[in-house]
Amino acid sequence: MTEPAGHDLLRTGAALVTHADRGCVRVTGVERASWLQGLLSNDIEALAAGRGCYAAWLTPQGRMLTDAVVLAEDDALTIDLPAPLVDTLLRQLNAAIFAEDVVLADESAQWRTLGVHGARAAEVVARSLTGSRPSNVALTADHLAGWQEYTHAPLGAFGRLIAASTYGVPGFRLRVLATDADLWMSRLRLAGATLTPADDLEFARIESGRPQFLVDMDADTIPLEAGIEDRAISFTKGCYVGQEVIVRIVHRGGGRVVRKLVGLAIDGDCVPAARAGVKAEKGEVGRVTSAAWSPRLGAAVALAYVHRDSAEPGTAVRVACDGGEVVATVRAFPLS
Repeated sequence: MTEPAGHDLLRTGAALVTHADRGCVRVTGVERASWLQGLLSNDIEALAAGRGCYAAWLTPQGRMLTDAVVLAEDDALTIDLPAPLVDTLLRQLNAAIFAEDVVLADESAQWRTLGVHGARAAEVVARSLTGSRPSNVALTADHLAGWQEYTHAPLGAFGRLIAASTYGVPGFRLRVLATDADLWMSRLRLAGATLTPADDLEFARIESGRPQFLVDMDADTIPLEAGIEDRAISFTKGCYVGQEVIVRIVHRGGGRVVRKLVGLAIDGDCVPAARAGVKAEKGEVGRVTSAAWSPRLGAAVALAYVHRDSAEPGTAVRVACDGGEVVATVRAFPLS
C-alpha cells in the first residue's frame, strides 16, 4: 500500500487538518464552574484561566451522553463538543439549569477548528502567529513546545490556540473565526504546514489509543470500557451525574467491565470495516470500531471492543475482513 503523506509529516513535519466535526458552546455566569462541576466527570472548578481538561457527560446509569474538552477563559468556560450533537446537547444543558447564574450560547457557526500536528507543529504555529497575538503573550516555538495538553491562549480577536495531542504527537488546534478560516489556512501553509486529509492520519489516532465519540464511543459506552478514565475522570472531586456507577465499578468491582476497548495489530494488508466481528477460541468476542492502514507498522491497525477475557495484550484473535478472517493480536497503547 502507498504510505499516506501524513506518516512522514507526523514524524518530521507538520500536518494541517480541518477538524470540521467540532462545535463550541460558551458558558458564562458567576456559577458556571460549580454548575458544570456537577455535570461533568472531571474537575472543572480546578481549572485556572488558560487551562483545560477532557471530560465526559454521563447519564445516571454511567453511560456517555458525550465527551468534551472544557477550556477556562478569563470570563467564560467553553465546551468543545461533537458538532452533530450540539443542538441536542444544548437543549439538555439548558434543561439542567435551574436557579443557577449560568448562560449558554452556541458559538459553533462563529468558529472553525484547524489542527497542526507533528514534530514541527510548535515551530509552524509560532511562525504563523507573527503579528497576530497580544504583545503580552509569548507564543514562541520553545514556549509552545512546553505546553501541557489543553493549555490555551487567546489570539487577540482572532480566536484561541489550544494544545491537543489528537494523534499521539505534539499538536495544536486553532479555533479561528469562520470568516478568517481560509486566511489562517494560507498562513499555516506558508509557515510550513502541509494540508492533509484527516483520514490520512486516522492510523495515528488508532495507534495512540484515542477513541472518538460517535465512532468508538456512543450512548452505550461507559468511560471505563473505553479506557478514558485517566484523562476524563477525577476520582477526588465532588459528586457529578453518573459518579455512583463509576465508583461502584472501580471500588467494588475492581474496575472490571464486561468489555474493553483494545488496539489490534492485524496480519496482512486487509483493513477491516467498522462493525467487523472479532473472534477468539470460544467464538465472537467483540466488534471493530475504527481501522486503518499503518505505514509505521506496515500492517492494518484497529480499535475494537472485546470481552475482558480477550483484552490482555498478546491475545490472538481473528477479525472478519473482505469475506474471510485475518489474524490479529491485542497490543498495548501506543501500538507497536
